[in-house]
Amino acid sequence: MKNQKVIVKGLKKSFRQLHVLNGIDITINEGEVVCVIGPSGSGKSTFLRCLNRLETATEGEIIVDGFSITDKKTDINAVRQNIGMVFQNPDNQIVATVVEEDVAFGPENLGVPPEQIRARVDAALEAVGMTEFARHSPHQLSGGQKQRVAIAGVIAMEPRCIIFDESTAMLDPQGRAEVMRTIGRLNREKGITVLHITHNMNEAIEADRVIVINDGRICLDDKP
Repeated sequence: MKNQKVIVKGLKKSFRQLHVLNGIDITINEGEVVCVIGPSGSGKSTFLRCLNRLETATEGEIIVDGFSITDKKTDINAVRQNIGMVFQNPDNQIVATVVEEDVAFGPENLGVPPEQIRARVDAALEAVGMTEFARHSPHQLSGGQKQRVAIAGVIAMEPRCIIFDESTAMLDPQGRAEVMRTIGRLNREKGITVLHITHNMNEAIEADRVIVINDGRICLDDKP
């Protein structure tokens, strides 16, 4: 039986008079692959951004491994180390001019000792199949390769959960396939919990669970 990883209770989020999340209750188990789908503007991204405090909940509680991340006393860096995020456009996530330096950026900011950063970078690049591109410029890579570098940067921080916020939406079919294979391998081989926002039903059908959000509420949660 899987351990409870993320517990969400009565999660609400408002931006002034706009109510985006209207009471989310859900438990996500460790090691699951969960796809989150729903209409544009339904609250999918806001929900997942609340899980690593890129957005602050208006009401409710989020518990990760027994710690309430909605408690303002909780160390935000510890939260983001545990729950990484890969965005739609890899160019917005790549900050260095050399692939391996970009992957090292996250661990450096977490204060990881230099001798450990090298090992993390090598392992992360190997995990996404980008070792041979370690000394390349990210901006010379294809869209799918850039996204895999962005994923490696998150892996190097050693999170136990990774959120993919429409991370395949801007890619061509080959790049999309590359990223989906990488996501599957991370889950199978490293046991990483995956939360994946997508509009692509071929991607959703590969998940353990599909959550449908509409009007800021979960209206369906089941196997695909």
